[in-house]
Amino acid sequence: MGFSMGLNLVLLLAMVATNILSLYHLSSTLQSPKPPTQQPVPDHLLHQLNTIRATISHLTRHQPPSVNPSPATTKPSIPQDLLLYSHLSSIASACHNHPDLLHKYMTYTPYSLCPLDSDLLAESLILHGCHPLPRRRCFSKTPPKPPSSLPHNPFPSSFLDSNVIWNKYPSCKSFSCLAKQSPGLGFDLNTEISKFMTYKTELDLPIPQLLQVAKSANSVIRLGIDIGGATGTFAARMKQYNVTVVTTTMNFNVPNNEVVAMRGLVPLHVPLQQRLPVFDGVVDLVRCAHAVNRWIPLTMMEFLFYDVDRVLRGGGYLWFDHFFSRRMDLSKVFGPLIGKLGYKKVKWAVGNKTDSSGLKNEEVYLTALLQKPVSK
Repeated sequence: MGFSMGLNLVLLLAMVATNILSLYHLSSTLQSPKPPTQQPVPDHLLHQLNTIRATISHLTRHQPPSVNPSPATTKPSIPQDLLLYSHLSSIASACHNHPDLLHKYMTYTPYSLCPLDSDLLAESLILHGCHPLPRRRCFSKTPPKPPSSLPHNPFPSSFLDSNVIWNKYPSCKSFSCLAKQSPGLGFDLNTEISKFMTYKTELDLPIPQLLQVAKSANSVIRLGIDIGGATGTFAARMKQYNVTVVTTTMNFNVPNNEVVAMRGLVPLHVPLQQRLPVFDGVVDLVRCAHAVNRWIPLTMMEFLFYDVDRVLRGGGYLWFDHFFSRRMDLSKVFGPLIGKLGYKKVKWAVGNKTDSSGLKNEEVYLTALLQKPVSK
């Protein structure tokens, strides 16, 4: 575009110069008192004219042809339902950074089944900061045989494969496969049943001990939020103590949200950067699981901590469960950041992270139980 405009300007100047030279030669001929005999064109004028003509010819040969945008290079049309919804509610600014994903997510036939890849597209957009997602007018596919009632025991002998639409998950098509392929992610019930109940190191905080701490402080734990709670094992165990805990969890190509619901619990499909969908000062406990760690940008982490403070009542508890970071960063960065909250330290235990990543990066775990002052 810029090259074509510059070329046109050069051609225009060349033509103007040619006309000026021609007029100059003509005027000099008319003003001569001699008989109108044909006058030879001066050599310097001929040289200038030839130079201008050569320049015009050269530029014309090298002018790029005008190119009409092909269908492949034109911007895709905006889905009609996205346009319609944008008039009803604002679209998150981060959504505009990923137009291809957003357009694909909002491309569907209204009043029919949603596309099969809807869940994967939705989670990809959410993880890129596009939340809340625009609403759609299509029907989500659900398992053909939903359970008839909530389970009395959140630790069943096994999870039913029929409660999951496995087409969404490419790696496994059953819970037995997930338990073998992804150990430690919450699908092996033989492992999950002992979590939060045993004390092996200072980094552990068994639920009976947690409840005893609250009781000794004349406090009570009735409602809680588990941030990054995977398959909801913490909420499941707390349910057995008559404590209601909702779990924020993303799927990451495994059915975390489905398992939380199968246990008769409430999954919240929200990322760490989203404001907790809970009113101010109404919960007694917030647990930050492994998802809250040193990989979160520091500013985002600070906003998360103060959002947790917002939903905690005075006297409520904030529990960092195996928060990991580099040892130096814990003392110089994350420790002072947590300290800004001004909470009482009920428990503060640090231990080495002994896996390969921990040894390589000199990482440590922090388990901390903090109590929000009543005056806040």
